[in-house]
This record gives sequence, C-alpha cells and structure tokens, in this order.
Amino acid sequence: MANPSCFLYAFLLLVAFQSTMINANTVILTPQCRPVAATSNEKIVFSVNLLLYQAQFLLGASIGVGINDISPGLVQGPPPIGATTANFSNRVRRVLEELGLVTVGHLRALVEAEILDAPITSPQIDVSAEAYAAFVNVAFNVTTLTPPFNIYANTPSFVAAAKGFSAFIQQYYAGIIPSIVGNDRQQLVIRIGLSQAAVLGVLRTLLNEVINSTVPPYTFTAAELSNRTSDVVNRLGGCGVKAEGLIVPLQLGAENRTTSNVVPGDVNSLAFVRFEREILRMVFGTGNATMPGGLYPDGFIGTLYPRIRDLRLS
Repeated sequence: MANPSCFLYAFLLLVAFQSTMINANTVILTPQCRPVAATSNEKIVFSVNLLLYQAQFLLGASIGVGINDISPGLVQGPPPIGATTANFSNRVRRVLEELGLVTVGHLRALVEAEILDAPITSPQIDVSAEAYAAFVNVAFNVTTLTPPFNIYANTPSFVAAAKGFSAFIQQYYAGIIPSIVGNDRQQLVIRIGLSQAAVLGVLRTLLNEVINSTVPPYTFTAAELSNRTSDVVNRLGGCGVKAEGLIVPLQLGAENRTTSNVVPGDVNSLAFVRFEREILRMVFGTGNATMPGGLYPDGFIGTLYPRIRDLRLS
C-alpha cells in the first residue's frame, strides 16, 4: 500500500497544475466549502476530534503525559501514535503545558453540559514526527529533508505545527457558532471558541519571537517554514487562503500598513471560517474529505464524518 505522504504529494502536484489561481484573502464559496447539514450536537462532536488531538499533542510534547493523566477517565480509545516529549526551554514548556490543560478543561466542560458522555471516545490520532514531516517535505518540494524533519527537535519546528493545528479549531468554531441551537449550548461553544482563539494567539506569538531565526539544523527560517506550510494547508483545503504565515506582503497586512501578521484575518482583519469537509481535507493530508490519513489515520469519531464519507462529499 502506498505511503500516505505519497497521496499528499500527488494531490498537491495535481493542484499545482490547475488553471484556477487562488489569490490571497480569497474565500471560495463553492459547495465543497460550505457546511454539511448537521445538528448542533453533531457539529460539536466533530469539533471534539480537534480538541482531543490538540490536548494530547500539547501535553505529550510539553510534559510527556496524556489527557487521562490530567483528568482520569475523561477519554477512552487508542493511545496517540508517536507521542514524544519535545526539546523546549522551561518557559516554552510551561506555556504549552498550560495550553494543553486549557483544552482538557474544554473537553470536561462539554461532558458536564451533557453534550458528551464520559469517557469520551477518541479517534486514532497520529502526532508522530513522520506525520508532520510529510507536510513539510511537500512544502519544500523535496522527497525527504536531510536530516528528516522532526517537529519535536526544537521550539520553532513544534510551534509552527501547533499553531497550524490550533487555527483549524479556532476557524471551525468561528464557522459553527451562529448555527448552534439553544442558548446554553451556543454560549458554551462561544466560550470555548474564544478561549481557543487565545490559544492560537499565544502560539503565533511564541513563533513570532523566533520568526527570523533559522530552524536547526536547516538554513530556512521560522518565517519561511510558517509561510510554506500555510501554503500546503491552503492547497489541501481547497477553499482559498485562510492559513497565513507570520510575515506577509504589505498589501496583505492589517490595513495594508504592516508586514507583521501575528493576528491573521481577511481584508477587514476578521477571523476566517472553515467547515467540515475543508477541515477533513487538511488534517487527513489527502485533499479528500472521504480519504482518511495524515493526522487521523482512521477518520473522525461521531456521526458527521461517516455521513460525509458515505455520501462521498469529498
């Protein structure tokens, strides 16, 4: 069977030769970019797949533990693939630990609101260095970087990956909040979404602190890594430019007055939104919402992803 990274590489080569160009700050409102019809609970459970990943990812990298080590009995399911404690300074480690703990709290809040039952069933997630290396190899148009890219080797490598994933959560919540039915449920989703927006802001700030530094042991900078991987994410999503690096051309900066881009947004600096199929295309790394792989080898939990798959809503 072909390696998942081969599917990713082949898909992006195909996209590169399409005649339609995606311009910066362009949001494509084709059917493939619109939300899938679903109940409020289905949308929230869909988001839980992202929260589970982020919590395991940040806790594992910062302090070498998982969700159940923090909140016993909160989750059940297969352990993450490739969880590794990263090479961080104590300062960065404490910050990333806090962000992981914050996300555990959000999961528990959903249980306490009786939207989820404990233990929450977790999908199989892949947090391995190899899973992320596949994205980075495509970003730099190589089969394999030498040495192979390892997100756990240093702060810029990991934070670039973490801020990219965090953006999926923030943008999905921005997309679903208006459609959540019930004041209590909607208020809870708003509160989680606002907190997750803060998580994204912290991660982008951490990366911005080293944005002009090279990423050891390579010659490229954190800025170039961020910009190139953002481009890969946008091509996979297929719905316009919604992932942005930390440095942009002046005409794309806030009010066309800055090249700094710590707070990404559209022409009016409003948060971008993403919906289900777009999220799946990116986290699967296949550009196809019905073809799992990448960070979720077996797909998502809940009823929404199987419906997308069975209806072939790629």
